[in-house]
Amino acid sequence: MTKTAKKMKTVYEKIDRMKLYTVAEAVTLLKANSSLRKFDETVEIAVNLGVDPRHADQAVRGMFEFPHGTGNSVRVAVFAKDDKAKEAKAAGADIVGADDLADKIRAGEVDFDRCIATPDMMPLVGQLGKILGPKGLMPNPKLGTVTPDVKKAVESAKGGAIEYRAEKAGIVHAGVGKASFDDKKLVENITAFINELRRVKPSGAKGNYMKKATLSSTMGPGIKIDLAALAEDVKKAA
Repeated sequence: MTKTAKKMKTVYEKIDRMKLYTVAEAVTLLKANSSLRKFDETVEIAVNLGVDPRHADQAVRGMFEFPHGTGNSVRVAVFAKDDKAKEAKAAGADIVGADDLADKIRAGEVDFDRCIATPDMMPLVGQLGKILGPKGLMPNPKLGTVTPDVKKAVESAKGGAIEYRAEKAGIVHAGVGKASFDDKKLVENITAFINELRRVKPSGAKGNYMKKATLSSTMGPGIKIDLAALAEDVKKAA
């Protein structure tokens, strides 16, 4: 067994798979494990919600901007013309266009992570629904990606805003930062995201809404978070 493998085994042995850890404890354990990697791992959270997304009144979806970003580089495409196109470029958009951008997408050139459009561009963008929709890139006014304020939308995307949604089993996945972030920033990002999910609790959710949450790094084990303890900490800080 190599020296690195022995260190990893020691870290794994320190994690009690049955125990619920505070966010701070989970971050400490995760960072101890990720320090053995040769790349900057993404820190991810999976939250199991007591919802059935197949019902409209139990859907959980939205945009969220982390206090300290995510550490990821995001390529942004914007459908806009004239002054709005100039505004998008000035804000840092990677790709800006109209019919020319639509032609590239039809040709299979979808080399971006977020798509934004001004309202007047939606008749054109709507024609690309079969391409953008399955990739989760279709602009949506409810998510702030169909907007006349392209400057704000581009800056938000570049600043680390993410789209989240509950999948079929009611699980929400999100990258909450990088292992290289200091503990305080990771804790604040994680706490803010869990509070966001509590804030958007749908009217149709019954019983236990937030069932469990697990934190992990790209190649690390899952660490269970004590949601009850976190809720108490939030109340005390309020």
